Amino acid sequence: MGRLLCFGEMLVRLTAPAGEMLLQTPQLSAHIGGAEANVAICVSRLGGDAAMATILPDNPLGRAARDELRRHGVDASNVKFGPGRMGLYFLTPGAVTRAPEITYDRTGSAIATAPANSIDWASALKGAEWLHISGITPAISKTAGEATLAAVKAARAANVKVCFDGNYRSKLWEARGETGQAILKQLLEHATLAFIDERDIALVLGVAGADRSTAAKAAFAAFPKLDMIAATTRETHGVNDYSLGATLFARAGSQQCPAIALPGVVDRIGAGDAFAGGFLYALMTGVPEAKALAFALHSAAAKHGQVGDASHASEADILALMAGGGFDVKR
Repeated sequence: MGRLLCFGEMLVRLTAPAGEMLLQTPQLSAHIGGAEANVAICVSRLGGDAAMATILPDNPLGRAARDELRRHGVDASNVKFGPGRMGLYFLTPGAVTRAPEITYDRTGSAIATAPANSIDWASALKGAEWLHISGITPAISKTAGEATLAAVKAARAANVKVCFDGNYRSKLWEARGETGQAILKQLLEHATLAFIDERDIALVLGVAGADRSTAAKAAFAAFPKLDMIAATTRETHGVNDYSLGATLFARAGSQQCPAIALPGVVDRIGAGDAFAGGFLYALMTGVPEAKALAFALHSAAAKHGQVGDASHASEADILALMAGGGFDVKR
């Protein structure tokens, strides 16, 4: 099985109690998160070989984030420490007619202010089969974007496949007065696999209004190195009631997974990362693309029943879910 290296910002998530507005009462629960770290943890918990590269503040919060990676079996040898702060985000859970809301407090974080050459990519990429990055990292600062671009170029030079998750964060780009189109396009030019949908493709290519299939064809035409595009399709029936399906486009054709009903969702944050982690894990273990898509969708579905940013499900958990394990108590 191959090795996955993830690069991006790690954060502390602070969540209000269920049913409450932020600081309605003086209580917040803390979880370590970050899109790319979530993928690394997901893959490691499934049984894969995952590593994380990032820059954290040299303080108790930064060390706690590193230790959280280690707790889940993720290789943290390429986690660096530097000046700056830990990025935070605050989550107000949704309830009844109120949608969930995220408030960022991450300006000036250690990774956002670190020099672009803080990671030795030749060393970090040794033994890796895949590099996973997302569109969040270039949104946090210019130097973080330069570091991400250096990472994908180094990966290509080392024959390491690049996985790009769009993860578009409009609030971060708006704060910088940009859309991010230019650098996101550069990152996609190096990607083998992309977790993007028609909205991401419209932004990068400047063509709006296309359906998912048409948009995928346009992306394949624009990015010759791109082999696969995977995305989830979410239908919202209520604040905590969804159905989730998935599509996979390859140059030879497409696959689709029927939607899974998800009533009574506990926590939807990180579900896209569980989808990406499940798909990458399946690919690295030699699972055919169609079965990998189903595994990824069920990995995302399972995350909706887990509090926190990252999925803690094992491969056995996901296979049992795919087999229709039922709802009886497991004794």
